Amino acid sequence: MIAKKNRKLIAAFFLALTAVFHAQSQEDFESISMVLLGPSPEAEYDVYTIGDGSQSYTAKRWITPFLMNRYETTYELWYETRIIAEDLGYKFINPGQEGSNGRRAKEPTVLKNLPVTMISWYDAIIWCNALSEIHGLEPCYIYKNEILRDATDTSKCDLCECQWQNNGFRLPTEAEWEYAARKTKSGFQSGALVSGQINSEGKNDDSVPEDELCWASFNATSTRIVGTAGNPFEESAIPIPGSGKSNGAGIFDMSGNVNEFVWDWNYRYLPSNPGERATGLESGSERVCRGGSWSEFTPFICAGDRYSYDPNECYNYLGFRFCRTAK
Repeated sequence: MIAKKNRKLIAAFFLALTAVFHAQSQEDFESISMVLLGPSPEAEYDVYTIGDGSQSYTAKRWITPFLMNRYETTYELWYETRIIAEDLGYKFINPGQEGSNGRRAKEPTVLKNLPVTMISWYDAIIWCNALSEIHGLEPCYIYKNEILRDATDTSKCDLCECQWQNNGFRLPTEAEWEYAARKTKSGFQSGALVSGQINSEGKNDDSVPEDELCWASFNATSTRIVGTAGNPFEESAIPIPGSGKSNGAGIFDMSGNVNEFVWDWNYRYLPSNPGERATGLESGSERVCRGGSWSEFTPFICAGDRYSYDPNECYNYLGFRFCRTAK
């Protein structure tokens, strides 16, 4: 019979092997994997109603083509970009951390594909500019014709403009975010359901269990590897990113895992004219976040649910994903 001490050593050995196997399995994962969204090729706009099914006030939104990353921004991508960016003269307020329980500013570990957390809205937009420059794209965030590279200069960040026509990386507008969360192959799901709570035809289906679609406070105590909600792995294993269930548009974690920053100020929906891009208020005190998270502080995870935070705030349940204007 194997002694109790030896059994523990054997269990630890096999757990370590499992971690290595799954880490190697993640090598093929591409942290930048973008989905084209918007109107069909023959149409100039796609139209939907923001807040439908979830908000007391709704408004029409006209969506032009854009690309959205399938995954929340991983710590590995954040870290590698930040290090290069700082060498190029970029400045960040917060260095970020690996998921909800990782160490700040440290090199990525086997859990490198947890979403980055503990970064502010200011950090997110400056990072998007850095990622754009690194990839030879046109940065989007500008103040008085100056490309923003300093998150600590919060006044300029508050007053900055987004050059929507540029092809660089940026935060989605709130209208783009909800569009991506609710879009299906047959139209749009209700904002009162978790993103992806649909049947095979893309129609609303509240019989689909929420815990098969998102990491929320009822089934998670911390962040999880991006794109793994609904996968069958044991908690002791490290699941492969993207092995879980995506929503109707093929995007992961639009509900749950981490709450996601978007561009817009505050809560109010402004009416927009036909064909006009809706970008929210011109000024405010807080920036909108969407999707809810694993934390009991952000338990509302439906596709139409909304939060807002001071752009300086950072928490271990706040992250972001990026998009690009499609030309």
